[in-house]
Amino acid sequence: MFGRKKSPKKSYDATKVEPVLRVSICTGEKVAGFRDLVSGKIVDEMLVGSDADLEHFKEIYGIAGEIPKVY
Repeated sequence: MFGRKKSPKKSYDATKVEPVLRVSICTGEKVAGFRDLVSGKIVDEMLVGSDADLEHFKEIYGIAGEIPKVY
């Protein structure tokens, strides 16, 4: 009934950034974002509370396969 709204598709420059899942060792909190390939700086995009959230992030950005975890 109250399903998730369809988010517009977004894109990212795969030559400059890579998708990563930042995971806290202490709390287990997960945040999906992008890591700059030159500087290594991570820009957070979305809090991931469940597998469905992660799949939604991948769907928005057209990401296939596994996203590497950064601790």
